[in-house]
Order: sequence, then structure tokens, then C-alpha cells
Amino acid sequence: MFLPLHDGVPLKNMKTPFATRGLMALCIFLYILTFHTPIGADEMVAGFGLIPAVLFGAEVLPEGFPFVPVEMTLVTNIFLHGSLFHLIGNMLFLWVFGDNVEDAMGHGRFLLFFVLCGTAASLLHAVIDPASHRPLIGASGGVSGVVAAYLILYPRVRIWALFLNGLPLRLPAYWAIGFWFVLQFASAFFSADDGVGWFAHLGGFVAGAVLIPFMRHRFDPLLARIEAHEMHAPR
Repeated sequence: MFLPLHDGVPLKNMKTPFATRGLMALCIFLYILTFHTPIGADEMVAGFGLIPAVLFGAEVLPEGFPFVPVEMTLVTNIFLHGSLFHLIGNMLFLWVFGDNVEDAMGHGRFLLFFVLCGTAASLLHAVIDPASHRPLIGASGGVSGVVAAYLILYPRVRIWALFLNGLPLRLPAYWAIGFWFVLQFASAFFSADDGVGWFAHLGGFVAGAVLIPFMRHRFDPLLARIEAHEMHAPR
């Protein structure tokens, strides 16, 4: 287990991370809608989730499904969540890491970055298991891209997080996120099928690492050799 709690890095280029908060609000709204819609939660997941077998034409859903063109489910699945723990975990990561990554890009580019990472995650998941009939939903791929971008932007910043023992520890980002990545990698390649899209996490992370050098503001350095206590908010 790894749950980030706080990083203490102030925003430099904006006062409010509107895109991060907007994504969180959208995911929370759709979670509530999923479990309180007249059509039912299973139908929402079938209508907007990514089903690899359907994406590649090996399976056809009943008439009326999915609710959008099948290619669009590579994107629409990102904003749905199947459980409260699933939602809270992703929103916590987005709350801690998203604002600083958005600060380094701007609102619009951050939204595009998040969707691109989530789409790359969805696509890798589908390619790895193209015959799967299990719907993929969740923002984990986009969030993983944000985590990768944060690591590349602020590798030395110390993060408060809960680790396996359930106790809060304060570690540099490269240790904390490195530990998280090892968990994702090990789960993807060595764990039993537990219904979690681990390869989507890896795909989003790689996409984020590739995209951040091109999507950040040019005046925001990569691999900043500074820690949170050395940073100052704009006056």
C-alpha cells in the first residue's frame, strides 16, 4: 500500500488548480451518478467502460451498448469508478500531485495531458489482453501519468505518505514514487488476476514520463534540485 498525504510544494504560476479540481469534481459526480442512475451501475459500466474484446471486434454488446462509439471508451472509462475505495485512492493521488503538475503546464495542457495518459493506459491494457470481456474503468492511468510527471519535475521533494505498515513516513519523491512503481510493476507481471488493470497503471506512467518534457512550461525545469522548503509561493 502507498497513499500520498501531503507534499508542501506551493504553486508558482497560478493561484488555483482549476483543472485538477474540475477532474476530481467530475469523477466524484459520475461516481454518484453511476450508483444512483435509473439505468443501473452495471449498465453505466457497460455503456462507458472499455471492454477490450468489444474494442477489437471479437465481441458485440447488445443493441444500444456502448453508449458512445467504441473507440471513445478509451477515454470515457477514465472518469468512472467501481468502488468508493477506488475513487478515494485516485482522488487522493490527484489532490497531492495534480496541482503541481498542472502548475507546470497550465490548465488546458494539463487536461490534455491527463486524457492522453489515460488513453495510453487504456490502450495498453486492451493490447495486453485483447480478448478480455471485463470492463476497464478508472482514472488510475491518467493519475499514473501525473505521478510520473511529478517525479520528473520534483524528484527531491519530500512526501508524507502511508506505506505498507500503515504509518506515515516522509521520504523524497524518488523513493516514495519508486516504491509505488515497483508495486505496480510487480503486480502487473507477478500477481494473480485480481481484476485490477495494472498494465494500465504502467502505461499511464510511461506516457506521463514521455509527455512531460514537451508539455511543461519551458521555464519549469525538469529534475529540479530543490526541496519543498526551498520553494516560495509567488508574492
